[in-house]
Formats: sequence, C-alpha cells, structure tokens
Amino acid sequence: MKGGHEWWKYVYDEYYDCVLCPESQPLQYATTNRDGYREYKSNSKICASCPTRHLCTHSKGCVKTVQRHVWKDYEDLADDARYTPRYRDLYARRKETIERVFADAKEKHAMRYTQYRGLAQVTNWVKLKFAAMNLKKLARWKWNARVLSVRSFLFLSIYAQNPAAACCAAGFFDRLRLRLSNRRSLFQKKQLYLL
Repeated sequence: MKGGHEWWKYVYDEYYDCVLCPESQPLQYATTNRDGYREYKSNSKICASCPTRHLCTHSKGCVKTVQRHVWKDYEDLADDARYTPRYRDLYARRKETIERVFADAKEKHAMRYTQYRGLAQVTNWVKLKFAAMNLKKLARWKWNARVLSVRSFLFLSIYAQNPAAACCAAGFFDRLRLRLSNRRSLFQKKQLYLL
C-alpha cells in the first residue's frame, strides 16, 4: 500500500508458519493461490481496533493480506550464498561463461525471435540451435588441439636439435599460422565459387 508500512516490516515466522505485522500481531495462513503464493490474512477483529490500521489496510473488512512465494526460502538461501566470497567469484565468472553463450545465441544464431508457435515447437527449435552451437564449439576445440599438438611437436623438435634455434621458432610459427589462415581463406573462397 502506498504511504503505508514498508514490506520488510512484515516478518515471516517459520516455526509457526505465520507473518507478524508491525504491531506484532500474527497473520495466519489462509490458502495458496494458483501462482504459487501462500496468502496470510489477519484477524479482522484485531485489525479493527489497531491504532496503525490506516497504514496497513483500507479494506472494508479490516483484513490485511500478505503474499509469500512458496520458493521464497530457497531464494533467500541463494541470495545469502551469492555474497559469500566463493560464490561471489563464481557469480562474477558467470558473465564470461554463461551470459556469453546466450549473447552469442542471440546475435549469431538468430535467437532474438522465434518463427514457431507453441511450447513444443519452440523447445525443439532451441534444442537444435544449442546442439549446433555445441558442435561448433567442439569442432573449434578439436581444431585448436590439433594445431597446438603440431606446434608443440615442431617446437620440441627444433629445440632438441638446436636450443639456440628455438629463439627463431616464434617467427616460424607466426609464418606457419599466416600460411594456414591464407589456405583456409582460399579454401573458403573455392567453396563459395562451387556453390
């Protein structure tokens, strides 16, 4: 209610499963609605004689209703864990790992909008998109592992033959990388012309 008591003044008592109002009167559990909120209602006889009722409710029946989600305890646990040093570091890394995947899906894989209707069709479409992204990532890992193994083999063979020549190996690898990228771009151009 605007201009009334703040929401944090209504305290949940886990032991008795009730909510205490700012005047320390209990609001008893009434029902759970279809949205997953447990509703706690006050006793109208107590609220009728309350000195701060005008800050609490304007209902004709003098009943204050407070809603609390059924998962609120788990939300509080997750929120508390987020501020511990271990989870704070993990949460900071989320931007680099998890959020990046969704950003790539949105920008590079046309997932801003869906062309399908219905939960089943959209679910299948999203699964297919993420499977393609996983295959793309797997191919990139395989390619990098292959290039790294060739690079380390060449470096070790040069170093074993002549340790002084290992200093020149860095320039060699740069030239090798440039040649491979040029070949890849020529191959891609040929593929485009074949299409």
